Amino acid sequence: MDSAAVLSKCGYRCDLCLAYGPNVARQDRRAELSDGWHAVFGFRIPPEKIVCDGCTSGNNPRLIDSGCPVRPCVVARGLPNCGHCSELVCDRVSQRIVDRKEVESRLGRKLSGKEYEIAVEPYESFERLDFIRKHTNENK
Repeated sequence: MDSAAVLSKCGYRCDLCLAYGPNVARQDRRAELSDGWHAVFGFRIPPEKIVCDGCTSGNNPRLIDSGCPVRPCVVARGLPNCGHCSELVCDRVSQRIVDRKEVESRLGRKLSGKEYEIAVEPYESFERLDFIRKHTNENK
């Protein structure tokens, strides 16, 4: 796994997400993200409302999804993310898992490279979490 990766509680790559505060500060591409989410997932958030500190940032971070079921669970268990949980994959995190093949099947077409980069790649979390789970279990 990339050593520069910033992982959310559910395994999203914050460092790749165009909503992540440091990425917005570096280059504001929130309009592209809004369009990408709309094209791929069918929802739209106005670009000016897209801002996220990342769910690992302190006690009261600004989050895209303040109703996320994963963060409170992981915090309550005292874990860095779901990859360290013996219950991976539970109902909470399964709601958050994004898979390119599933998305393409649902859309009935292949994603463009840009669609994948913007709207899917940062959120493909299962393989990351599974890697963490396997690596953590090997070291026990």
